[in-house]
Amino acid sequence: MSADKTLFILVSFCIFVGIIFSLSLPVYANIYFNYSPYHFFIRQFSVGMFSILIMWGLSQLNPEKSLTFIGFSIFFICLFLMGIMHFLPDSLVTSAGGAKRWIRLPGFSFAPVEFFKIGFVYFLAWSFARKLDEKKKSLKEELQIILPYVAVFILVIYLIAVIQNDLGQVVVLALTLAVMAFFAGTSKKLFMISIGFSIIVFLVAIFTSEHRILRIKIWWATIQNMVLSIFPEGLAKSLRVENAPEPYQISNSLNAINHGGFFGQGIGSGSFKLGFLSEIHTDFVLAGIAEEIGFIGIFIITLAIFLIIYRIFRISSRSENRVYYLFSLGIGLLIVFSFLMNAYGITSLTPIKGIAVPFLSYGGSSILALSIGIGMTLMVSKKTSSS
Repeated sequence: MSADKTLFILVSFCIFVGIIFSLSLPVYANIYFNYSPYHFFIRQFSVGMFSILIMWGLSQLNPEKSLTFIGFSIFFICLFLMGIMHFLPDSLVTSAGGAKRWIRLPGFSFAPVEFFKIGFVYFLAWSFARKLDEKKKSLKEELQIILPYVAVFILVIYLIAVIQNDLGQVVVLALTLAVMAFFAGTSKKLFMISIGFSIIVFLVAIFTSEHRILRIKIWWATIQNMVLSIFPEGLAKSLRVENAPEPYQISNSLNAINHGGFFGQGIGSGSFKLGFLSEIHTDFVLAGIAEEIGFIGIFIITLAIFLIIYRIFRISSRSENRVYYLFSLGIGLLIVFSFLMNAYGITSLTPIKGIAVPFLSYGGSSILALSIGIGMTLMVSKKTSSS
């Protein structure tokens, strides 16, 4: 069988959309940093074209010969890089909020965590296929099987949430781990325990960081009037946060979406990119796109993303090899959780997590890493059953 051409075309379409808006949206950033008007476009175009080429190249390989080598290479190399990043000199790393997240190389920099997610999904797929099955087990037996993965994940939490101060990526990986374990054969009871444990870890991570508490306050300030209006006055008063920071980013994000209306202001004609949304080409790219091409444009893009997810899950469901099945499932879950977390964040349904929109946000590491994951999935698609 040949690789899934429809999936390849859909992903390429989304990458091209990201390239187009990397020319339109970063206008203010170009002026502020005194960049060329084509600075972000040239970089996004170069990475986008290379990503499509990588995706196509990987799709031509035989998964029986190449998938394990690629998956484990990405996992161990990126785990090692994340472990040593904190100790590298400032000349070799780029910091964000005091945390070292990017390794700087001549001409470009990359975030190991984006590639690690692909390797981590492969590691889970490979290991779950050997350790878990559909046979009924006691909760104690399941816990004995799953505890080593908890230990590995605690290391991941330390490397990403503590050292890199990036809780959003940990949330994505935790949800992916829990759902993959469930589909690999764990019970509903263990699944609920895993979700409960994840929530506890999430809350501890929030309340031990002033930066994260501030983000929660800003989010709550955006929605508290609407939510508390349905509560009794006494309870509403006790839950209200007074003197909360003004949620400028979220307010401007919602205003940009509203300003776009049904058909948008036209590509290049958005106004909220002119300094009102400082990260409009990265975290708030969906808001910027919504202003310029409106509800119709966002609907088409969302449809393309969900068709990508559907094609990936279709490949997963048709894979007779359990490793292929779980790996494809995991790649689809990464895209689902990343897209929903960003979309919910920019509309104030949840706090902003700083998660890139798959294939659309400016940033070479995210696009290239996901394209490698899609290329590996395309590799798997050649071995699926036709039923």
